[in-house]
Amino acid sequence: MDITGKHVLVTGANRGIGRALAQAALDAGAGKVYAAARDAASIDQPGVVPVALDVTDHAAISALATELSDVDVLINNAGVANVQAPGAADLELARHELEVNYLGTAAMVQAFAPVLAARGGGAIVNILSVASFVGSPMLSTYAASKSAAWSFTNQARIVLGQQGTQVTGAFFGFVDTDLTAGLDIPKLSPQEVAEAIVAGLVAGDAEVLVDERTQAVKAGLADDQRLIYPLIEQEFLAAIGASA
Repeated sequence: MDITGKHVLVTGANRGIGRALAQAALDAGAGKVYAAARDAASIDQPGVVPVALDVTDHAAISALATELSDVDVLINNAGVANVQAPGAADLELARHELEVNYLGTAAMVQAFAPVLAARGGGAIVNILSVASFVGSPMLSTYAASKSAAWSFTNQARIVLGQQGTQVTGAFFGFVDTDLTAGLDIPKLSPQEVAEAIVAGLVAGDAEVLVDERTQAVKAGLADDQRLIYPLIEQEFLAAIGASA
C-alpha cells in the first residue's frame, strides 16, 4: 500500500519502536502521523500529532475511532513484556500482558475497521514478535500473549480482506528498547526494525520477518518441533548463566 499522503496512527509511539515507526511513516511520505501514548505530553517528536490513548481502555478506543475518522493506516505497536518463567509467573502481570498485547490490539482493530472501510480499505499492521512462533522460557507469558495476537492477526487478515483492508503481521527478535534493557543479548535497532516494517507495509506483505533469526524460526515451524526447543533451552541456560 502506497502511504504517500495517507494518515497513519501508531500506538505506543512515545519511544522505542513506536517512535521509530512514526518517523519511518513520515519518511515514507505519510501526510499525517498520529502518535499515541498513555501520556500525550511524553511525545515530543517533530512532525507528529500527539494523541492520548490507553489501549486497555476500550471505551477510550471507541471514542478515538470516532474522533480520528481520517485514519488510513493503523499500526498496533503498544506492548508490554515481563521476564517470567513458567511455574513462577505473576499471573496479574500475565493478565496485563494479555490486556495490552492481545486484547488491546483486538480492540483497536475492531474499533478502526469501520474507519478504514470508509476510507477505501486502508491497512493494519500488528507488531508481533518471534516469540509468537515459539515459546521463550524467559518471556513465557509475553510469548503467550503474542501468540494470541498472531492468531488474531491471521483471522483478521481473512475477514478484513473482504472490505479491502490489508493486514500485516510484523515479527522480529530482541530490539534495543526499554522492554529489553535488562537482557544481555544481541539486539536490533528500533530504526532498522521500523524501516523494514514500513517497507513491508508499502510492498503489501502479509508478514514482515525482519531479521534472519526470525526468518529461520518461522521456516522451522514446518520441522519437527523437538528439534527447535533444545536450541531454545541452550540459549536460555546461556542467558541465565550470563546474568548470574
